[in-house]
Amino acid sequence: MMKFETLPGFRTFYPEHCAVRNYLFNQWRIVAQLFNFQEYDAPTLEPLELYVEKSGDEIVSQLFNFTDRGEREVALRPEMTPSLARLVGSKANSLKRPIKWFSIGEQFRYERPQKGRLRSFYQFNVDILGEPGVGADAELIACLIESLRLFGLESNDFKIRLSDRKLWVFFLQSWGIAEAELPSVLTVMDRIEKMDESAVFDQLKPYFSDDAHAFLESVKSFLEISSYEQLEPFFSDLKGSVSHISGINERISELGSLNSLIADMGLSDYVVIDFKVVRGLAYYTGFVFEAFEFSGKGRALAGGGRYDDLIDRLTGNAMEAVGFAMGDVTLLDLLESKGKVPTLHQAPTVALIFSDDEAIPLALKDGQILRRSGYTVEYPLRKIGFSKQFKEVNQKGIPYAFIYGSDELKENKVKLKNFKTGEESLIVREELMMIEALQTDS
Repeated sequence: MMKFETLPGFRTFYPEHCAVRNYLFNQWRIVAQLFNFQEYDAPTLEPLELYVEKSGDEIVSQLFNFTDRGEREVALRPEMTPSLARLVGSKANSLKRPIKWFSIGEQFRYERPQKGRLRSFYQFNVDILGEPGVGADAELIACLIESLRLFGLESNDFKIRLSDRKLWVFFLQSWGIAEAELPSVLTVMDRIEKMDESAVFDQLKPYFSDDAHAFLESVKSFLEISSYEQLEPFFSDLKGSVSHISGINERISELGSLNSLIADMGLSDYVVIDFKVVRGLAYYTGFVFEAFEFSGKGRALAGGGRYDDLIDRLTGNAMEAVGFAMGDVTLLDLLESKGKVPTLHQAPTVALIFSDDEAIPLALKDGQILRRSGYTVEYPLRKIGFSKQFKEVNQKGIPYAFIYGSDELKENKVKLKNFKTGEESLIVREELMMIEALQTDS
């Protein structure tokens, strides 16, 4: 007989694993609703062109894509942002702004499975659209912080690394980088932490020639900036004059405003300025940020930023946007390593134990009444001995049982047994819904 196994990079969720997954989803929904975001969803299968238009032809090698029976080129969604852009763009004129939406959905990427990265995963996506001011950026950062805090994580467990693509562009322009070359150089900057200096130098030499070493030294100074106050003197001292580049001081002021909003919310301990965060995706246009583990392995937990041009590019309807995404795989790894995953189980509230066949109809009738009143009820689905029923209730950890014995039923009563304390009491059947102990502990 053939043995079928789960495909590489995919997961099987047994009930205990599904309970943990649902716990993550429930926590995400709670925090999104606290910030008044509305939930949406989109198809798992989308036109391939939707992702090519957003990310370029190179994205195809990272997708589960195929030609369907209608001869359409389609792909399993690798992310939610393009679908969000399509949904919002199609109703751009009728949606009240700012649009605050969130989703929790499964994504698929054809990548080599490794620790913290699978081919199938779930993401918490939170976005604000139609709001250009830094208030939207602050709201998203606050939502990200609170979503992690809801799992019991604090500022000693994680930080939000805040950076700005616009200031990176100003920095590169001061070194003479042309508009067309900016995306390529920013991609190198995004990887600078993961490469040794000689590799970085080799990739930068085509853009800077003999100035590559001097540029790298200037980059190191830029990456050492850790406060808003350091930015103005740094840009004033840059190689050459940047006075012709308009907007630098205004942009630094906007970062100051964002920091002030974060401070007003009492969240400054969770946020650090870190220009090593560049976010390699070319569609980011402004402030970018990542949540990363502050103690331990330093894992990235979430990422996001401004993408003001994407909705226009995909739908023809211009609309500002900022958002973040958090995956379940890395988050769960972190929570498990810190002992932050609670014990989750769905033990039945009450069991029904039958003494003989004559008791079964009465017990089943009571069981349905209990269920309709919100109690979880379990009873044997086949005939088993009286003593074995007690044993199974104990093994399953069911706290209470109604015992339908022949003597009790003659008086239209049932026996309530508390398996935690061993206490027993007689209850009139019509009064089952009024038992205080069950209402308290269920």
